[in-house]
Amino acid sequence: MGNLLKGLYALFLFITVAASVSWTATPFNPASFPLAVRSPYLSAWLAQGSGAALNDVWPTFWTGQIVGWAGFVKVDGKPFVFLGTPNVPAASFSKAVQKSSQFTSTQSIFVLSAGPVDLTVTFLSPVEPTDLVKQSIPFAYMAVSAVSTDGASHSVQVYSDISAEWVSGDNSMIANWTTSTGSIITHQVQLQTQNVFTEVNDHTQCENFLTFSATLINDLTASQAAGTTFQTGADVTVRAQFINNGKLSNTQDTNFRAISNNWPVFGLSRDLGTVSSAPTDPVVFSVGHIRDPAINYIVANNGRQARSLYFWSQFASPSAVISSFLDDFKNALARAQAFDSKVNSDATKISADYASIVALSIRQALGAIEITVSKNSDGTFNTDDVLVFMKEISSDGNVNTVDVIFPAWPVLLYTNPALGKFLLEGLFRYQATGQYPNKWSVHDLGASYPNAVGHNDGRDEAMPVEESGNMVIMALSYAQKTGDNSQLQQYKGLLDQWTQFLVSDSLIPANQISTDDFAGSLANQTNLAIKGIVGIKAMSQIAELVGTPAQSANYSSIASSFVTQWQKLATSSSGQHLTLSVIREFCKVAVNWGLSYNMYADKLLKLDVFPESVYEMQTAWYKTVAQPFGVPLDTRYVDYWEIWTAGIMTDTAGRDLFISSVKKWASDGLSSQPLGDWYETTNGQPEGFRARPVVGGHLGRWTCDRGLDGQC
Repeated sequence: MGNLLKGLYALFLFITVAASVSWTATPFNPASFPLAVRSPYLSAWLAQGSGAALNDVWPTFWTGQIVGWAGFVKVDGKPFVFLGTPNVPAASFSKAVQKSSQFTSTQSIFVLSAGPVDLTVTFLSPVEPTDLVKQSIPFAYMAVSAVSTDGASHSVQVYSDISAEWVSGDNSMIANWTTSTGSIITHQVQLQTQNVFTEVNDHTQCENFLTFSATLINDLTASQAAGTTFQTGADVTVRAQFINNGKLSNTQDTNFRAISNNWPVFGLSRDLGTVSSAPTDPVVFSVGHIRDPAINYIVANNGRQARSLYFWSQFASPSAVISSFLDDFKNALARAQAFDSKVNSDATKISADYASIVALSIRQALGAIEITVSKNSDGTFNTDDVLVFMKEISSDGNVNTVDVIFPAWPVLLYTNPALGKFLLEGLFRYQATGQYPNKWSVHDLGASYPNAVGHNDGRDEAMPVEESGNMVIMALSYAQKTGDNSQLQQYKGLLDQWTQFLVSDSLIPANQISTDDFAGSLANQTNLAIKGIVGIKAMSQIAELVGTPAQSANYSSIASSFVTQWQKLATSSSGQHLTLSVIREFCKVAVNWGLSYNMYADKLLKLDVFPESVYEMQTAWYKTVAQPFGVPLDTRYVDYWEIWTAGIMTDTAGRDLFISSVKKWASDGLSSQPLGDWYETTNGQPEGFRARPVVGGHLGRWTCDRGLDGQC
């Protein structure tokens, strides 16, 4: 049966279900393009499905809710739509024709033909992980440039607007707005009634507002005002004004109303003048989502601390942030291109498929985090007190869920390990206050983002071995990567406490859930035992680093003993693979097995806990049970963790089996959601989850590679 399945896999590998599109898609056509993805609340996507152009569908929030974002261009007086699907009864226009699409780690780039002129529309969501100020600014760019394609010169005007849909998850809520003019024109939109630290349908409802601004690179003088116009009002009114006249009326609608009442939009237009065969300087639009305070964080004695996004420590006003962000576009683009180039160069050393998956994952992973700072007693910002918070997008909406941080961890190790330290710090700090009553690690910092208010009742979702192992593994991983042992030293008591629990419940774990909680609870999970054993061995290294050699030797001895016992318990009676759980095998049920992806941590930390023969056995086994879109999570369910498992493969064929399967799933055209992490390996159908930061784990194969040679 094994050889037959191998042959079937080889056949399936060449049967692609890639989305069929009429334009050139580089590196492939994903289910959904990230357009403006910078935070849990600034998260706009273009749902592609089997192939939708930039002007075939509306951009949507990660939930699928429309966030109105329209774009028109007039060429020699003829209007074309290039963004969104607006209906304007009072005006007629044509659709620009999409010629190409491309995504990199930071950009989504579309080229559309509007008659004799090509438009290049670049959506840039900067990835600035080592600059806490820039990375914390929840703004993204859309840059539009034009070039003549027929050798003649043409008159060109560009327009874009956003709607009030961006500011709430409830379109019946009332919004208000203002417009400021000058070298930069900015629309500011917010809810009339706001509630601090609350969400509606995953949109924030707290002290926040949306900004939409425009400028022309190299033209920030008074001459810009003459070529840039603005207007606020009903969608059909504002858009018809541009379509019919090539400019806006510089008027403001002050009839504040419900978002769905005559759909208020906020338009900006720019006259590019005469366009020839040389590309124009781009018109640059920025869209941002500002709020303050950002996070409600628990401190000692059940107190609360209102934390601000880090960039506020450097800017005194929203206008200062907007001006700095727009002025920085050229440099931001150059930095983005350098980052994209490095990512592509590094990842291509493994494979082209791998490079494409990594590029699609980075914005999504980092778009779920927010970098925050506290204030001193005098109201100034304490920039020495940095905490990072991550939203568990599209599943529970928890704050800093440990088993969501863990699969996202590789992207942090690659881009800036300090972000990982700041994510762990909030968890460590809370539990060090003694308010969490359980002996294992907490599951998350709060049940509902952005309220990081802990679980003083101890009734969080219990994943005792999962989260305790995760915390110990990540803490050591950060220290190994950076040489900074300060967090280990400060929280060695907590780390030891969690490791003692791992000793008591890892070899044969009690009935409990793991990170794959949708699969339900199960006793004696082989893969969970792996995590606990790696955690114990990791603690032995931590003990060595913090100066407790006797403790180090003890934990190392326990881990070695557990491995010997575990091998006997967890290896199937056939000797071909590890089991899903020990008891199921003993009871003579049907052969059961699963992805032993937790062995990745052994490779990542270079602990060499498990003998190479185990890795070789698993590599051989997975090749025999692969399905068209990868290897299932286990004999009960199908799931993700493909590229983590690629990290434990002992040969290139095994590695590429998993990587190519993920690439195939991401491009199969069967989903229109932001990249998911749970799907059917039999047919590529999405099962749930979207836009989650766990895709940062797609950098897992790469992060554990020694010298990026493709082998862990």
